[in-house]
Amino acid sequence: MAELYGQRVQTTVQTKYLPYVVDTILNSNVLFQRVVRGAKKWGGRTLRVPVKVSKNTTGQSFRGFDTFSVAATDNRIVLEFTPSFYQITCALPGDELSVADTEDKVLDLMKLTIQSDTEDMADDLGTIFYADGTGNGSKDPLGLAALVDDGNSVSTIGGQSRSTYSTLASTVTASSGTLTLAKIDTLWSAVTSGAQKPTAFYTTESVFNLYGQLLRPQERITKDASTLKGYKGGTGFTALEYNATPILADEKCTSGALIALNENYVDWYALPFFNAKPIAYKSQIKGNDYDAPIGLGKEHCP
Repeated sequence: MAELYGQRVQTTVQTKYLPYVVDTILNSNVLFQRVVRGAKKWGGRTLRVPVKVSKNTTGQSFRGFDTFSVAATDNRIVLEFTPSFYQITCALPGDELSVADTEDKVLDLMKLTIQSDTEDMADDLGTIFYADGTGNGSKDPLGLAALVDDGNSVSTIGGQSRSTYSTLASTVTASSGTLTLAKIDTLWSAVTSGAQKPTAFYTTESVFNLYGQLLRPQERITKDASTLKGYKGGTGFTALEYNATPILADEKCTSGALIALNENYVDWYALPFFNAKPIAYKSQIKGNDYDAPIGLGKEHCP
């Protein structure tokens, strides 16, 4: 940029720096923020989840001295998960830190770099959260492509076969052509059982807009997701509603997908890292969704 003023001004007036950085890179990361903000504490070598996969069918009506079954019913299995780890390198040379740590600094170089790298790491994980966990030699955490699958792409979950235990298979409906309310109704019915139903839909911006076009004008109301009944967190996300359930646009979502998810059964377990401090700060970066990234992990200084 060419200098506007001559030496009279340049030698008498300072340059003004705004005390924040504007992010033009990172986009929305809705699912990641929703899941991670509800982090639970990990314990032990592996996480085991008991699952009921069959019904006790020995019940019967009787009269008098009818003979009862004495067969024991084994109707539970265990899903087992191991922890995954993710890191990002945050490096600064000592001479730059020395120069930057003066009374004339506008931004804190070390804190800003850690904040920026933390948000970049969150962006990476947001992408992984929609994948199947096979990335980087299957070292990645499990994402929705593995959790929400009918067994055709991911045959096992937690070490158990979806073909052997059919109730471990999710509903996946191929829907070519035009999006219709009837198709969404069919999906809703397939994944709802009494009070057990999706708490949110995640989709792309394109599908989100297509759904909005299906609604009558009086129904086409976007709301802050945090105001919807039963939906906590995620302030600032806008949502359309289907059966009082928020439909959220996430730029990380798999292309063409509309995912009905019961978030009560999607958990993020945090494992403390050795010699590490929690990340908690007021960000010096504006222009993205990471104002104070609660639960994004730990910073480790070797």
